[in-house]
Amino acid sequence: MNGVSPPSINKAREDLLTIFQAGLAAVNGRHCVAGFLQTWPPARAVSVVALGKAASAMAAGAVDALGERLQRALLVTKPGHVETSLQQDARFTCMEAGHPVPDERSLRSGAALLRFLEDTPDDEDILFLISGGTSSLVEVLPEGVTLEELQRVNQWLLASGLSIADINRIRQSISAIKGGRLARLSAHLQVTVAMISDVAGDDPAIVGSGLLSPPADHPLQRAQLPVWLQALLEKVSPRWPAAADFTRVSLHIIARLDDALQAAAVHARALGYPVNLMEPRLYGDALATGGEIIEVLRQQPAGIYIWGGETTVKLPERPGRGGRNQSLALSAALALVPQDTLVVLAAGTDGTDGPTPAAGAMVDNQTVSRGAACGLVAREYLQHADAGTFLEASGDLITTGPTGTNVTDMVIGLKTG
Repeated sequence: MNGVSPPSINKAREDLLTIFQAGLAAVNGRHCVAGFLQTWPPARAVSVVALGKAASAMAAGAVDALGERLQRALLVTKPGHVETSLQQDARFTCMEAGHPVPDERSLRSGAALLRFLEDTPDDEDILFLISGGTSSLVEVLPEGVTLEELQRVNQWLLASGLSIADINRIRQSISAIKGGRLARLSAHLQVTVAMISDVAGDDPAIVGSGLLSPPADHPLQRAQLPVWLQALLEKVSPRWPAAADFTRVSLHIIARLDDALQAAAVHARALGYPVNLMEPRLYGDALATGGEIIEVLRQQPAGIYIWGGETTVKLPERPGRGGRNQSLALSAALALVPQDTLVVLAAGTDGTDGPTPAAGAMVDNQTVSRGAACGLVAREYLQHADAGTFLEASGDLITTGPTGTNVTDMVIGLKTG
């Protein structure tokens, strides 16, 4: 590469991790919110609502930028994601709720959100900080829908392989606050919404199921849904909000996947690699995508190749441990042969991949043999949606902890020769 000797496998793996981390840093919620508020400063005292996987980091950015103008705040996030400094701040009410399946805590956080809005005086601005994960963490159910029905819907959606747009349209249809309905409930307030986008196209109507955004015109193909879900949607028959409900709402996307990809590319070039930002966005079946990425890399010259997007996994009845990135990575590993000089990293920018503590995995041409040395058969684990168990044994999992952001997934390939 540029006349430089190719890196060793260990150096290649180290470089891929730092490239991924550079992408994460560019879309960190604390940094992005503080920057946004410097260019969009509120004129009055501010109440803050921070929701989602990146809520804690985003709220910390609001504290940095607003100082004493921040009057009170409600923060709802995943368990273990609340920063200690915010828990100790008397202005904050910090709540944890269920993810990826909503639970009783999700309903409590929804009720707390409505009370917070009711208690916010008209002479204060309200700043919403929204990131991915909000859909599960905060909910208010319409009349006639139970928590058990909500959980059944979400469990089916997680295993369905549907696109995030289809998933969120269904979520919006069985909610009293999603699909823009929260805008009607906060109509007495001047609302600014800053969002970290975890959806293709950065559509505010899909981020967090669009609490404060006019709903997207995305008709459901109900015939493709199970009969029980069709019946539930028919029972609810949601009334969508009107355009007038959004006259006091200002929407802003403050971080997106493109920002992370560009920052990763800049860092890779600084390390001396030729860099290629790949199109189109990744989507569709994770298992098929892993093998396709290897085929693309084989045909390319040495260098770094960066993809972004969000694949899907259709889960078997009794799935094992893992997520779409671990499945993609193990599928890629299975496509590798000993002669391949390739390393592939696939990870979620939120630091979690499916219901696991791993962000994803990084594989090379020895991954399958390392797992086999532990008595595991890679293809069997992949078929049973248990890639995480195999990749833990092979030593290829990536664990970052909470990253303070969520802009979907990054896949980085390095061809060393």
